[in-house]
Amino acid sequence: YVKLPPDVARRRVLLLDPLLGSGRTLLMAVRVLLDHGVPLTSIVCVTLFASPEGLHSLLYTYAGVRIVTTCVELGLSPEGYLRPGCGNFGDRYFG
Repeated sequence: YVKLPPDVARRRVLLLDPLLGSGRTLLMAVRVLLDHGVPLTSIVCVTLFASPEGLHSLLYTYAGVRIVTTCVELGLSPEGYLRPGCGNFGDRYFG
């Protein structure tokens, strides 16, 4: 499901994702924006916590994308969670 403003290609887009783990969510979201005509230089990814692996994946695929984060964690656990991280963000936020 995608619902974007008709003039999204002419806007600056803040793409918000609380946790950048593997990077797959932001990779897909950036792809959707590009498919709707948004220039890569108009996309800013904003995240609270990021893993080095996720940052590498996103920047390797989309070298021109801008990323703003508050913290780069140590990495991902074998299960794919941020280390040390803040626990499961969804569980904490939504109960």
